[in-house]
Amino acid sequence: MRACQRCLEAGYSITPGAVFSGPASASVMVVGQAPGVTETQAQRPFNGPSGTRLFQWLAQAGWEEAEFRATQYLTAVTKCYPGKNSSGKGDRVPTRAEQKLCAHYLERELALVRPRLIIPVGGLAVRRFLGQVRLTEVVGEVTQDKEGRWIAPLPHPSGANLWLNRRENQERVDQALVHIRQLHQELLIP
Repeated sequence: MRACQRCLEAGYSITPGAVFSGPASASVMVVGQAPGVTETQAQRPFNGPSGTRLFQWLAQAGWEEAEFRATQYLTAVTKCYPGKNSSGKGDRVPTRAEQKLCAHYLERELALVRPRLIIPVGGLAVRRFLGQVRLTEVVGEVTQDKEGRWIAPLPHPSGANLWLNRRENQERVDQALVHIRQLHQELLIP
């Protein structure tokens, strides 16, 4: 993945260098949208402010950051930094074509790691696993896919995410974390 040039060859202005981490023995896979600039610089997923909030959430579910990073798998739908949004605010959402160019890597990661719990983070990742759904329909719920993996969606943890400002949405996140904590304990995930 780190040597991939497919998006550049297709003319997309990305910063190459796949960002992912974790052992193949992981029971949990967190899947984000795409790495941000700080993740690309550090070569570490969820390294910026969004990662800070994500790990605060995971702490509520029973994992400390260092333990989680050492034992679980972190990746994204697309592996390279897509660049800034044309408005200059936030990062650009990878196009469907870019997602398609990268899809086989995520499929191979899923086949290699074989996670028991997948935590898709943000709308793009959630739709990758649950189809065309709204976050208000699925955050706070857990489902099993046809492979028997548990899917526990979360919204994007960005401070710019206005979805989190609504009390009912924060309650959905709190409920999701209760479910994740229960799965953490019931599945005996380290």
